[in-house]
Amino acid sequence: MKIYIDADGCPVVKNTLKIAEKFDIQCVIICDTAHRIQHKNAETIVVEKGADSVDFRLVNLIQKDDIAITQDYGLAAMCLSKRVIVLNQDGKEYTNENISGLLEFRAVSKKIRQSGRRLKGMPKRIGEQDKAFEEALKKRLDCIKTSFD
Repeated sequence: MKIYIDADGCPVVKNTLKIAEKFDIQCVIICDTAHRIQHKNAETIVVEKGADSVDFRLVNLIQKDDIAITQDYGLAAMCLSKRVIVLNQDGKEYTNENISGLLEFRAVSKKIRQSGRRLKGMPKRIGEQDKAFEEALKKRLDCIKTSFD
């Protein structure tokens, strides 16, 4: 099992690496040439900058029972089709039950933006979000570890 991180704009890279190290799980950071994120406890894959280049590389590498960390609904949907666990940066798990609604919301939001209207942006990240992410990842890894014992 590996944890794959869609690292372009991901606020929980260090949090993920810290937890993965405690569980002795390999992490793979995937980013484009505009970000170049390196950490000693992870393999970093840098892809050419381009629309969805990170997403496609991650989907091509990830395998059943791996974990993906992303805030991208489209990438989450592709990962779910490969039967992996997918968490966002706030610890929310994407599932086959909730991904359709999230993709629909994304499509509606895009139409609103294309019509010239603006949507309110994301609020500033707070410590509680990091804590929620860490708890969710630890809980998932504990469940996996228990099932292997």
